[in-house]
Amino acid sequence: MRKSLLSFFFSAFILTTYGQELQVDANVQNPTKEINDGFVELDVQGGTPPYQYKWSSQSTPLDSPRAEGLVEGMDYSVMITDAAGNELEKNYKVPAKEITEHFNGTFAPIVASMGSILFWDPFSAIGIYDPVVYADFRRVPAPDWEANVDGKFVLAQWLQPEGTEVEEGEAIAVVSKDGENITAYANASGTLRYLVQEGGVIYNSENKEHVIEQGAQYLAAIDYDNPVALTHPNGDFQQKDIPFIVIWLVLGALFFTVRMGFINIRGFKHALQLAKGKYDDPNAPGQVTHFQALATAVSGTVGLGNIAGVAVAISLGGAGATFWMIIAGLLGMSSKFVECTLGVKYRFINSEGLLFGGPMNYLRYGLEKRGQKGLGKFLAVFFAILAIGASFGGGNMFQANQSFVILAGEFPILVGNGFIFGLIVAVLVGIVIIGGISSIAKVTGKIVPVMAGIYILGALIVIGVNIENIGPAFSAIWDGAFSPSALKGGVIGVLIVGFQRAAFSNEAGVGSAAIAHSAAKTHNPPSEGFVALLEPFIDTVVVCTLTALVLIFTGMHEVEGVGGVELTSSAFGSVISWFPYVLATAVFLFAFSTMISWSYYGMRAWTYLFGKSKKTEVVYKSLFLFFVVVGASVSLGAVLDFSDMMILAMSFPNIIGLYIMSGEVKKDLDAYRRKLKAGELFRKPERERVKKAS
Repeated sequence: MRKSLLSFFFSAFILTTYGQELQVDANVQNPTKEINDGFVELDVQGGTPPYQYKWSSQSTPLDSPRAEGLVEGMDYSVMITDAAGNELEKNYKVPAKEITEHFNGTFAPIVASMGSILFWDPFSAIGIYDPVVYADFRRVPAPDWEANVDGKFVLAQWLQPEGTEVEEGEAIAVVSKDGENITAYANASGTLRYLVQEGGVIYNSENKEHVIEQGAQYLAAIDYDNPVALTHPNGDFQQKDIPFIVIWLVLGALFFTVRMGFINIRGFKHALQLAKGKYDDPNAPGQVTHFQALATAVSGTVGLGNIAGVAVAISLGGAGATFWMIIAGLLGMSSKFVECTLGVKYRFINSEGLLFGGPMNYLRYGLEKRGQKGLGKFLAVFFAILAIGASFGGGNMFQANQSFVILAGEFPILVGNGFIFGLIVAVLVGIVIIGGISSIAKVTGKIVPVMAGIYILGALIVIGVNIENIGPAFSAIWDGAFSPSALKGGVIGVLIVGFQRAAFSNEAGVGSAAIAHSAAKTHNPPSEGFVALLEPFIDTVVVCTLTALVLIFTGMHEVEGVGGVELTSSAFGSVISWFPYVLATAVFLFAFSTMISWSYYGMRAWTYLFGKSKKTEVVYKSLFLFFVVVGASVSLGAVLDFSDMMILAMSFPNIIGLYIMSGEVKKDLDAYRRKLKAGELFRKPERERVKKAS
């Protein structure tokens, strides 16, 4: 009887404790004034523990009742499931308090919507490509290994025969690190495959090939019975999409390369001659020389994308992403040729000598000449709106914000003084841009060569110190480009990462550079197209590649959990201890030159929409300087992302126009070549070029 009563009361206790419906208490907090630091913590009662939490935040693990790093003002959902399969869905929103949090929360869904268009994957949408990342195996690293670790790891003893079915967490080997034995455990369930035999060296930090080789630290692989889809911490499948915007830019670049007869290769020598001033005609219409136009345009592209963006590409795509960045850069040279040739051809010089050019002009008047006036007007206005937004955001606030963050990281005295920093930068920018394109060209003509020279010199020193790594480095790039692991998304994943970062960096096809080049002194539009094709070469093929080589030569491409400029800075610092300070200064100069170049781009778009007058220019310049201060003072998160995306969106109207007018550019190119061959182009006397160079 006593046993029956005890059993009854125990069952009743279980039913009342665990049999009740799921009940949730939530602690929703906005702890500081900083954006993106909200959190939701759940206390779940009832049902049958343990519980699983499927958050809409992909970075939150399935077993975590707490989601952190949430955007204030945005809705988040969580599906709670107990061991019996009972489910309960809840929605939460971290309240926004500060003005920056309200801005950020408002723009975050807009950024998501814009991203769904720009980064939409047409191939997976029609079912010819599966974007989900699958793995056939999982490799087991040497215990206690991390990037840049010092020591020698030797496979002392295998604890399981090769071909054995092992379970996750099962001991499989003993590894000796500098004489100390450490047990290695299976990190997945499947069939064990040896990568190193007993007594063999797994990883030796003194072996440069091991430092460079991607994956040298692995001792075994565990093969799955069936391919396993990789997931984010919240359980969502990891995907390697083929973004529409990347396809749009790359296919355009490939088309223009073929249409212009591989101008990116055949025109390179003549481009250098033009940039050196060999054909500079002082009496030609325009405001700046070929070289000054090139420097202005390069200053608008060479910047954080070359330093932080490349580190992101290497982190996501491995060393192989470098190869595809170079290919994208070479193809982008043709896009620059076409858009900058049209920029000069359809420019307008008013009675005051002010020059107005760029995609707004050639989209409107070039298409009007072809009987497509309505389409031309629409594309021109659409482009101008995007360009203004891009100039205030990606070309201004983003640059001011990131340069402050980077400098404050190296110089603690700046911490907390973003507003003052912004005011100082605004004054410096104002001094330059008030003088117009001539002033901008003079400043960029001096800053760009100096800062690019310092950065390239630093990169060459790092590469020179590690010159013995050149063989393994290029092997890692080649192997990573064509036979990367599934964890990097396979060949398609690595290719897209490389193309995407190159597109962000050199802006070929975006149309921004055509605004700067339209001010060049020349009678022949194709001559400026030749000069412009040097930009993607300098930006991507040279500067981006050097950054990638620094990361690979120093073994920093294997570092996880660190990205962007911090990773690049660490790579330089591993060889030149004081170089991170120089790098921080160079980053500021990159950002500064980008701001003054984009001020010109945005102003030309602004005057296209609101009229060509001194008054409208003053209004734009005042707004631009205001946003410099705003960008340095606050963290606007999604606002900056939104503005940065507008730069890529500019390629939609621009490339449509370039496709339509490509035949016209080809005719102009053929005519220019005939003049060049016949010696009909103005050519500066040799003594003047020598005098200028000295």
